[in-house]
Amino acid sequence: TRKIEQELLASYEKDHYDEIRIVHSNLVNRILSVAEKNQLSADVLSIQGEVLVAKGTKINEEILLKIPLKSTDGIQVTDKKINLKVGTFVRNALQQMYLLENVYQDRCEKVSKGDDLPPGVIRMIKVFIAIKRKLSVGDKMAGRHGNKGVVSTIQPVENMPYMDDGTPVDIVLNPLGVPSRMNVGQVLEAHLGRVSNGLGKKIQDFLEQNNPAKQIRSFLNNIYECQVAKKHFDSMDNQTFLEFVQKYKPGIHMSTPVFDGAEESDIHRMADLAGLSKSGQVWLYDGMNGERFSQKVTVGYAYIMKLHHLVDEKIHARSIGPYSLVTQQPLGGKAQFGGQRFGEMEVWALEAYGAAYTLQELLTVKSDDVHGRNKIYESIVKGRHQLETSLPESFKVLISELKSLCLNIELLQKSDEEEEENLEETKDYQESEDIMGNSAKEEMSKAVPEEPSEDIEAVEVTA
Repeated sequence: TRKIEQELLASYEKDHYDEIRIVHSNLVNRILSVAEKNQLSADVLSIQGEVLVAKGTKINEEILLKIPLKSTDGIQVTDKKINLKVGTFVRNALQQMYLLENVYQDRCEKVSKGDDLPPGVIRMIKVFIAIKRKLSVGDKMAGRHGNKGVVSTIQPVENMPYMDDGTPVDIVLNPLGVPSRMNVGQVLEAHLGRVSNGLGKKIQDFLEQNNPAKQIRSFLNNIYECQVAKKHFDSMDNQTFLEFVQKYKPGIHMSTPVFDGAEESDIHRMADLAGLSKSGQVWLYDGMNGERFSQKVTVGYAYIMKLHHLVDEKIHARSIGPYSLVTQQPLGGKAQFGGQRFGEMEVWALEAYGAAYTLQELLTVKSDDVHGRNKIYESIVKGRHQLETSLPESFKVLISELKSLCLNIELLQKSDEEEEENLEETKDYQESEDIMGNSAKEEMSKAVPEEPSEDIEAVEVTA
């Protein structure tokens, strides 16, 4: 890699030297074309302050080539007109030189500063493929007031609720998204959008019925109630005005400033002009059976945007995968091929329903119990159905954190002798239980007669 880097830097340096040489020779030719055999009016100094060419020297190609490009701004001749031209040539050449130096430095930095590529990778190529994703159940959408939500179902248009005139609604929002949330703006937007569309339909009706332009002007003046708008409408001839009004057919444009927005009375006035109800609610009919709903529904126009949280990109499943080095727990997120977090509240749910074994394997072998993971794999391979758990890695991390607080915690481990004693005690206990069980059975057999007497009927009891 270093060899490739050195070769690249060497090629960049050679290219830069050639480019500077071309700029320098071009400058020399231009100066010679206007100032050849003219005398220098001042000494030409180097960057360190040394005299390169003395005052009074006649200009020729050999003299100019001695002067480095960075020192050419010191070239001055006795003739003022020629001096201006020479100064222009020098400034242009120096600008080109600085530009070439910046390009050269950028190229060298890109090669030498390194990158975040994995070891052994010389060049990484990323290909982005554009995919058109249609709206599907689970996609996230939002309005312009923080009223976000997830698509729960997508129905054919004939199944959607429709109004009296047969117009179906495009989207149905849950009414629970309005109370207890500070996004009342979505209701205002819906009402204003409905009123705007209603006014646009009025104008469209006027145009289709060939109403005179005077009547449409009067209607627009009633909407705007503004002298500036009235003057603007009156300044147009009828033909221009009718062409201008065409853009209002979808609806009248509205805006509500933050602290000077539309009041309720303004919306009511616009609703009256549009011939709509002041409440903003209409009767809707079920698209499935044609029956009218029991209550009126608020219907309006709103901007709903599709957010870049698509269910197709979020769907993810994992059996085993990468684990964290510190905690030995599965990583999180689809990008890391992680697992689903089983949090504290989910643990409460399993505890409430007494799912002890499920909870045990979730918190140990399916999480950070390294020894238990190996053991359960072994039992699966051997066809045994048993669960052997040990200490989770998170417990060891907890002990390490407590040790950092100067609390020395050590786990006591039983010795082999103690374990043998416990095993012997367990065996003795089991033998005594067996002896007691056998004696009890003998006594029971003595107490109960072998055959029932004539007075007692044998009854079969099933449990």
